[in-house]
Order: sequence, then structure tokens, then C-alpha cells
Amino acid sequence: MLRNREIQMLLLTMCAISLVAIAIAAFFSLAAAVLIGITSVLLIGCSLLLTSWRYRELAKLSGYLRQISGGDYALDVRDNREGELSILKNDIYKVTLMLSEQSSQLQQDKIRLTDAISDISHQLKTPLTSMMVMADLLSDAKLTVTKRTEFTRNIRIQLERIEWLVASLLKLAKIDAGAIQFKKDQVAVDKLLQKALEPVLIPMDIKSQTVSIKGADTVSLIGDFNWTAEALINILKNCVEHTAAGGEIAISFAENALFTEIMIADNGQGIAKEDRPYIFKRFYKGKNANEDSIGIGLAMAHSIITSQNGDIDVQSEQAKGTQFRIKFYKQII
Repeated sequence: MLRNREIQMLLLTMCAISLVAIAIAAFFSLAAAVLIGITSVLLIGCSLLLTSWRYRELAKLSGYLRQISGGDYALDVRDNREGELSILKNDIYKVTLMLSEQSSQLQQDKIRLTDAISDISHQLKTPLTSMMVMADLLSDAKLTVTKRTEFTRNIRIQLERIEWLVASLLKLAKIDAGAIQFKKDQVAVDKLLQKALEPVLIPMDIKSQTVSIKGADTVSLIGDFNWTAEALINILKNCVEHTAAGGEIAISFAENALFTEIMIADNGQGIAKEDRPYIFKRFYKGKNANEDSIGIGLAMAHSIITSQNGDIDVQSEQAKGTQFRIKFYKQII
């Protein structure tokens, strides 16, 4: 403490003032000079004791900070007494809590990143292995033209699958990173559904499926037209894939003072009860999933909808069908 230049200057100043006061008091009375001298010593002593105590408290806080910087966030340095040191302790505790939460969040992000990389590697491994085998077979000069054409077509299918997977993952990554600024336009729901149905009309026609749409043309929602259509496309694709030939997909929509609701239902094979809590998780494939399914379409739909102040729920019965209920709230809740 005494090595501190500020403390040295303070002591010198206090001593100088005391000596001057004693000298002046000595001109009037020896007793006054002694009294002032004793008072000065006591005041300087009290000042040194207080300063020493403050230094010890600051040293403790320095030790706490070193422990916190080492990753020990369990320390509780809160002090409910009055004073600037107590305020400093409480502020340090608040920062400690914030750092603890950030550390926990970073750890969770690392786990999610590791899982995502593992899932992506798994999804890419199968088509890449398949293409490598077919590429080796194509190098065989004795391979028939029919087989060569078949292998070439299969390689193209696998490449298209990889392209779709990479594009979908990039979209999801942008949504997660908050890099997408969703528009907040007034979107007519009937036009939105027409846009979403376009990519699935041919698969529906191949399977002789029918679609019915029920709702007033005045119904609208606040959101991004293209991204919301992307979400609905993925939901409709899921319905088409899991509905048998000759099946039906029913779409209805309405709005009230709180939200705009879109319901998409099919009479397909339904979702197993144990799969329902996980169908919006990435790369999750239920019992009834197709072999070519990647398990990313519904996850993307969920991310897009929830990022626009929306909510999506699913109800399903096996062998009876599935219903997706989507709500876009008009106010943040």
C-alpha cells in the first residue's frame, strides 16, 4: 500500500498540514499544540486503517476476477451493504452471471455445431459413396450402354440431392445467424397458397391426388411472401409424399383479431405418436419416412414460420392422416 505514489502524496500532505497546524497552535499554547498533534496522529491512523482495509477488499476482488477469468463462474461476491465497494461487487457479480450464460450458450453452440457437422457428413456420405462406386463402374470399357445410361442417371439424381441439401443447409444457416431480414408485407393468403402449390402439382397429378382450398380471398397475414411460400412448399411436399395415390389434401385458412391461421391436412398414413415431438428437428426421420428423405424440410418450415412471429403445430393419427396448423400472430406475444 505504502508503495503507491498516491498514498505517499496523501500521507505527506496530511503530515505537512498537521505540522503547520501544530506550529501555529504552539504560538498560542503548548496544550493546544499537543491536542492538535494527538488529533492529527489519530486522523492519519484512521485514514491509513481505512485505506488498508480498502486495499484488502480490492485485492480480494482481484482474486475473484482471476478466478472468473479462469472459468470459475460459481463465485458469489454480492454485498447488500451501502458503499462504492458493495456496488462494485454487485456489478462484478452481474458480469459473472452474464459471462456464465455466454459460456453455457457457447458450449451449447459447439455441441449443436458438432451434431450438425456429424449429421451433414452422414447425409453426404451415402450419395458420395454411391457415386464413387458408379463412377468406378463407368470406367469399365465392357459396360453395356443400358447400364452406362442407368449409372449416369443415378449419379445425376444423387448430385441433385446433394445440391438441394447444401442449398437447404445454407438457408437454415442464414436463418439461424439472423442474416435474413424477413419482410413484413401484407400478404394475401390465397395467392401465397397458389405460389406454394405450384412445385407440388406435378407430383400430385402423378399420384392422382386432389387438393381443396377453403378460405376468403380477403384473408391476409404480415410476413415475407417468398420465404413463407418456401415453408408451405416443404409442408405440402411432406403431405404429398406421405399420402397414398388417390388421396386428398385439404387446405383452409381464416383470420381473427389475434392471428391468421392456415391448416393443411392430408388423409395419408399419419405420423407415429413417438415421432410427433421430433418431426421439426433437423435430420430427424420418423418410422414412416421415405428412404430418400433427409429430414430437413419440416425443420426449415418451422424455422421460417417461428422467425416471423408464427407458430406451427401438428396433429396426426396413424392411417387417418396429418394436420398442420400454422398461426401468424398480428402482434408480438
